[in-house]
Amino acid sequence: MMDNGQASWRGMGLNDDEYARICRLLGRAPNRVELGMFAVLWSEHCAYKHSRRLLKRFPTSGGAVVVGPGENAGVIDVGAGETLVAFRCESHNRPSAVEPYQGAATGVGGILRDVLAMGARPVALLDSLRFGELREERVRYLLSGVVAGISGYGNSVGVPTVGGEIQFDAGYRHNPLVNVMCVGLLPRRRLTRAVAAGPGNAVVYVGSATGRDGIHGATFASDELGSKSESRRPAVQIGDPFAEKRLIEACLELVDHGHVVGIQDMGAAGLTSSCAETAARGGCGIEIDLDRVPQREPGMDAYEIMLSESQERMLVIVQQGYEDEVHEICRRHGLASASIGVVIGEPVLRVRHRGEIAAEVPVRALTDEAPVYDPPAIPPADLKERQALDLDRLPQPGDLGQVLLKLLGSPTVADKSWVYTQYDYEVGGATVMGPGRADAAVVRIPGTERAVALAMDGNSRYVRLDPFTGGMIAVAEAARNIACTGARPLAVTNCLNFGSPEKPDVFWTMREAVEGMSRACEALGTPVTGGNVSLYNEHEGTPIPPTPVVGMVGVLERLDDAVGMGFQGEGDLIVLLGETREELGGSEYLAAVHGQVRGAPPSLDLDLERRLQAVCADAARKRLVRSAHDVSDGGLAVTVAECCLAGGVGARLELSGEMRADALLFGESQSRVVLSVREEDWPAVRELAQERGVPAAVIGRTGGRELAVNVNGRWALVVPVDELNRVWRGAIESLMTGPEEA
Repeated sequence: MMDNGQASWRGMGLNDDEYARICRLLGRAPNRVELGMFAVLWSEHCAYKHSRRLLKRFPTSGGAVVVGPGENAGVIDVGAGETLVAFRCESHNRPSAVEPYQGAATGVGGILRDVLAMGARPVALLDSLRFGELREERVRYLLSGVVAGISGYGNSVGVPTVGGEIQFDAGYRHNPLVNVMCVGLLPRRRLTRAVAAGPGNAVVYVGSATGRDGIHGATFASDELGSKSESRRPAVQIGDPFAEKRLIEACLELVDHGHVVGIQDMGAAGLTSSCAETAARGGCGIEIDLDRVPQREPGMDAYEIMLSESQERMLVIVQQGYEDEVHEICRRHGLASASIGVVIGEPVLRVRHRGEIAAEVPVRALTDEAPVYDPPAIPPADLKERQALDLDRLPQPGDLGQVLLKLLGSPTVADKSWVYTQYDYEVGGATVMGPGRADAAVVRIPGTERAVALAMDGNSRYVRLDPFTGGMIAVAEAARNIACTGARPLAVTNCLNFGSPEKPDVFWTMREAVEGMSRACEALGTPVTGGNVSLYNEHEGTPIPPTPVVGMVGVLERLDDAVGMGFQGEGDLIVLLGETREELGGSEYLAAVHGQVRGAPPSLDLDLERRLQAVCADAARKRLVRSAHDVSDGGLAVTVAECCLAGGVGARLELSGEMRADALLFGESQSRVVLSVREEDWPAVRELAQERGVPAAVIGRTGGRELAVNVNGRWALVVPVDELNRVWRGAIESLMTGPEEA
């Protein structure tokens, strides 16, 4: 039977071995405050106990990388003079499952502050979302709440949500995924690190007052969900986007003021993490007095103050003697600020409260001494069964036009304007191409001719069936989307969303996916600058589909070269770059039409992928293409239909091949892009493709008011564009009106 001490540490998410390790590091038993500090910083969310070794496999250096993993956000040089780009993505999955509005809103707020902490002004947000099937009322509630939270916070703070992705699968019924990416711009001189250095320098608290919301949020983010998860609502923070807007302006002015040594968001684990992590990076210690911390609730004890995850707060390390100037800047922006402590030479985090020492812990015991696990990894027992797909026994539908309409009406493929029209994606005036216009968002860099292209991608079906290949494809598709706009892919951030790593099949899947992602990043020259790992995404023991999400940043040397996805008018040639193979495994077609998630995912030749992306970028730079759209969910027919819908014009295709018609039209073979080009530009495009060894063929012509596809001399489908539009645009909106549950 557990004594009260055991109940205490186990209730905080620590196991018996971890508690014993803490006692050895301290040379004594921790008090309640110290135990809570260890619990949050040794949680999976903060310590990456089961993934730290895997993350070292990612390539993290490259010509563009200025700041790699280990800081609040990665920073890259996009060749825009003194302007650098900071970016990162984070997950807010568990909070969004329990309280979708605030869970998503505070996810946006947190990632904004991560980028702000680098000295960057946030200029764009993207989101990657996963939900269960929309016929279920609770799923519709979660989707509505998450979208409202993202829009409510992002719109109010004045940062546009310019792109992202959303997919639906029954495996996310209880565990929605909310991954948010933020991109910011900064002059090189303003680059700031999250470091506490210089004994005697001041530790200054800036932002909203501390309350009791979000206590143990980091440990909550490391737990699986269950029937009692609703009781964890107090662990979900409450956001205030108007306070965040003031915080952004104040922090940028503070950095420009020139006396800021370091700055850190008080995110997961609040004061505990911000103090410990900045001190560890600086090789120093910090002493703080909690009596000086602005508090919005009376009677808070040291445990509550140290673990609170109240939002819109930053920890700023200020050069000694300049505290008054800092406080004046904060007052001018309507923000609370307080000098709460000092940097010390002794490498400890010392916490005073009500005249006594409430906690005293070696900094590195909190940050560097968390256990690192290497759990067993075993392939799923049914993996070979999942990968088996006998095409000879798979019936071919008779009406391929109806198949196309069914795919266009699938929520994963269908028009997402119900979601993105709730976002202000043009606030700030820098958005060149927002949602629905191109394969990636394009945002201008003020004062230059350049722009950044931004994308988020992932496909859990591929990872479920072959995690190594699925991991490669996640990176390749994100980079391909960047290349379709005419940009050059530069660097990656990621969110790794998986179930419990203590299950050998889950950990094997994650390990293989990371290996695949690493291989693709190396081949495509896109190093990883940081990201987030979200584990234990389970409901009563059932894990989510394995979902690595890739955020990609690329650069357009001239923003006027940006290419959209919509056909531009009548009479252009439609060109297919790449090769179509008879591959239906893991496809949207197989899932939506045949109700199967099985087979091997499409193969990927990374060398061909790299060459194809170079052709896209070269053709855009030479102004040879009118539109470009990569072939992904739903295959070639869906891709061309989306080009028709985006441009408001029909198309006529002539296809041939010794394969099943459904594989030709709906298979998801990789490294393919559909271009539209003027007839006089086709020879130049063909020459570019030939020089790079990329297959290229004219497969049709734009024009008319229908999509007509001839396969091997027979009309496989003829569908009016108006009918495509009706099904595609109305799918999600009609489901959100409240259909009966199945």
